[in-house]
Amino acid sequence: MLSIQSKLRYLFMFLGVQLVVMALLSREGYQKRVTYFIRIFRKSEGAGHNLSVSGSDVYANLSVLSRAPPSSEVMTYCPQTSPYIRGPIHVSFPSGLTLAQVQRKNPLVVRGGRYRPPDCESRHRTAIIIPHRNREHHLKFLLYYIHPFLQRQQLNYGIYIIHQAGNYTFNRAKLMNVGFREAMRDEDWDCLFFHDVDLIPEDDRNTYVCDANPKHAAIAMDKFGYKLPYNLYFGGVSALTPLHYLKMNGFPNNYWGWGGEDDDIGVRVSLGGMHITRPSVKVGRYKMIKHKLDKGNDINPKRFNMLSKTRQSWKLDGMNTAEYEIISRKYLPLYTNITVEIGTEAGLHTPPAAAQPAPPDSAKPDQKQLKS
Repeated sequence: MLSIQSKLRYLFMFLGVQLVVMALLSREGYQKRVTYFIRIFRKSEGAGHNLSVSGSDVYANLSVLSRAPPSSEVMTYCPQTSPYIRGPIHVSFPSGLTLAQVQRKNPLVVRGGRYRPPDCESRHRTAIIIPHRNREHHLKFLLYYIHPFLQRQQLNYGIYIIHQAGNYTFNRAKLMNVGFREAMRDEDWDCLFFHDVDLIPEDDRNTYVCDANPKHAAIAMDKFGYKLPYNLYFGGVSALTPLHYLKMNGFPNNYWGWGGEDDDIGVRVSLGGMHITRPSVKVGRYKMIKHKLDKGNDINPKRFNMLSKTRQSWKLDGMNTAEYEIISRKYLPLYTNITVEIGTEAGLHTPPAAAQPAPPDSAKPDQKQLKS
């Protein structure tokens, strides 16, 4: 009898030690498993709201917008804060996406990439300006996300793709000057967002409306570890009112190639008597579509020397000296495409027609007009 009790005692002691050791070794794994099941439970509990741990589907709550507009001819203003805003958005880049699919997902977007809320009068009119050349793959992903993103914010908006014709060195800032001027000829926009084609917003609380001062919206990109790389950084996505734009004389026209123009623009904000505002790091998050440096957009070796002279050059080079020629303007289902000849470092110059690639819409030029 005694031997049996001793054996049981040793057995229980052995099992106890094993349990303690296993608990210590698997504590972290156990916590992860518990957290996993809690998340699964919360996900199923919140299924009615189409939310998940990694963010909501950007199209999740827009089906209600397909309802017929109110019978009254006079609509009230939209709420100060849109009821469709949900916060973090799940962003991925599935293969096989087409513009036709994006168009079907956005039935309320009309010719030229224009939209206004069907059930209320928007408080804000925002134009999205996207400098572009040979980035059709990135463009379709941006359009897939940006349309529902802006609709969730109940904005009256339009999307403008400013496509640089020819094979000469890319000039992002000058294309943004073109975009500002051409968009303002379409409508009296009260805010303009200058948006890189490869950046996707990850939180719809990052509202695309202007502040009292120029706003830098892309404060936390994944390529920078979701941190602001340096205090004067003004790249990626930024917002200006027409008054802001005039105060800083627009953007520089002489930055050919990659780099420098964002910092020049940041200095212009200060020289124009303004300062940069930003959303929080948690809200101003963007995911970048990975890509290599574009052909025809080599690093600008003159950028640092040019930056050192911004204080002397900003009133002499900007919106007041932007020269370009419109090759075509096409109102497509998801955006307005403006193909433009912006010249070279030597000045405005139109290369032979054979050297010019077809614009994204494959349309023949329908007008040619000198802008100055």
